[in-house]
Amino acid sequence: MMNNFPSQVQVIDSVLNGINTAQSNYSDWIAHDLYLSYAPEKFLSIHVSQELAKIKQPPEIFIDATISDILKSSLPKKDSYRWFMAENNIAQDVICLTLDERFEHKNDNDSVSRVIMSIQNGVRNAQNEYKQDIEVMCKMLQRDKQADSSLDYGLFAFYLDISNTARKKSKKRVEEIIEAFDEIVSSYKNLKSSFKGGDINKIENVGEWCIGCYIIEPTFNIK
Repeated sequence: MMNNFPSQVQVIDSVLNGINTAQSNYSDWIAHDLYLSYAPEKFLSIHVSQELAKIKQPPEIFIDATISDILKSSLPKKDSYRWFMAENNIAQDVICLTLDERFEHKNDNDSVSRVIMSIQNGVRNAQNEYKQDIEVMCKMLQRDKQADSSLDYGLFAFYLDISNTARKKSKKRVEEIIEAFDEIVSSYKNLKSSFKGGDINKIENVGEWCIGCYIIEPTFNIK
């Protein structure tokens, strides 16, 4: 049941492009260059989903799938999700976006989850809410062997904007967010992290904004 699942580069580029398009569309909508952070809920997730759907062989895309359903679709034994959640102290919740392999299903229980994402708007520092997202993804991704889960990696993608009166600038904020996330990831076995994006866009006399994508993956991850 091997399928042409998109590469990590394709997925990350689509995520960054989706948030960038959301920023552009929202700016046109409200005639202001900065305040995407005030956009409606799911505005970023919908734009990212639309961008992912443009991939030549797109994955299955789920908004707000439950953790239990994702574990059922990623653990070797589908019915071990309860044990896994209890063993790793994971409470039931939803994940912003989940990417599954796309194939013709033979029943309603043969999904294969590959990527989990938290997509957040208005991120300006490493709030506990965001660190909790990183913790949950780490718990879902860590394992001793590659075969212990079908999950390849997790993403924390975000939009950050600040006004020109903010004391701490975007570059420093992004550095501190990455540092806080790295501290969490380093406490889990067999996981590594990286970051893509972070280019600062400055708007004279208004403020600045940037888009970032923090990636968590097993150290033995396939290319």
